[in-house]
Order: sequence, then C-alpha cells, then structure tokens
Amino acid sequence: MSVSKIAAIYAIFIGIAMLGMWISLITTNQVPEINTESIRISYHLVGEFLTAILLLIGGFGLLTNRGWGFHVFLISMGMLLYTVIVSAGYYIQQGDMVFTGMFSIMQILTVIFIVLSFYKWKEFKTK
Repeated sequence: MSVSKIAAIYAIFIGIAMLGMWISLITTNQVPEINTESIRISYHLVGEFLTAILLLIGGFGLLTNRGWGFHVFLISMGMLLYTVIVSAGYYIQQGDMVFTGMFSIMQILTVIFIVLSFYKWKEFKTK
C-alpha cells in the first residue's frame, strides 16, 4: 500500500474519530465549558468540527486521486497538528496522562505524514 493511501486512511480515521468523540462528549454532557465558557468553547468546537470535516474531504480526495485532494489534505493536516498540540496541553493540565499520551502519538504521526507528503509529493499528487 502506498504512503499516500495510508495517509488518506489516517486522515479519514482521525476525522471520524474526532466527530465521534465530540458528539459523544457533547451528548453525554461531558463538556462543562458549554455552561461556563460558552463563547470560547463554541469557537473551539467550530474549529474541531471543521478540522474533522476537512480531514474526511482531504482523505477522500487523496484516495480518489482528485486534483484538489492533496491541497485539502495538507490544510487539514496542519489544522490537525494544531489541535493535537492544544489537546495534549489541555489533558496535561487535567492530569490525564492516557489522553496526553494518545495526543502525543497523534502529534508524531501527523508530523510524519506532513513530512512524507512533502518528501514524496509526486506520490500524493494526482496521477
């Protein structure tokens, strides 16, 4: 399997996981900031959902060799890198080392896929 296909699957998987996690947290009332910092968390959630949606679109674009896929993939991976850095900081502050570890691994994987997409850009571009 090519690196671009693995990267696309990673993007799609993380996009689905992000949507699932946030929907689950919101519907089970596990986002206390909705009551205490409603404006800030609303903006944060818009960013998280946009990241997830662009990961899905970019991953699909890569898998189906769309001309725009590589560009959307790169944008979404940049957005993902930002969010996994911020998320790790949030969970470090909470003292939750399991989620901190998970987000740290995601930081490493995301950087690897970003670097590989530049290093092997011809493979990532439409054939």
